Amino acid sequence: MAAPETIQSIGDEVAIRWDDGSESFYRMEALRAASPSAENKGESDLLGNRIGGSNQTRFPGVRVTGWEIVGGYAIQFRFSDGHNTGLYSFDLLRGLAG
Repeated sequence: MAAPETIQSIGDEVAIRWDDGSESFYRMEALRAASPSAENKGESDLLGNRIGGSNQTRFPGVRVTGWEIVGGYAIQFRFSDGHNTGLYSFDLLRGLAG
């Protein structure tokens, strides 16, 4: 599994250079919309029913204000709207880059 070597904020995008030499670019609004947090996606109860979450799919003007590597598997982004609870696994980020 590739891990981030460098992360940069460039305009309205986040650029990640992975340790395998590849690069990925993510629009900040799209990262916010893709947050895997329970606040954003909801949680499942024991029967698989979705509880909570947001129906909001667009976050115009939201910016990434910072980030932190979590363990050896994820990045936690901080957003200008105060959201910071999503842990974006490296695999999820690679998939979002398509």
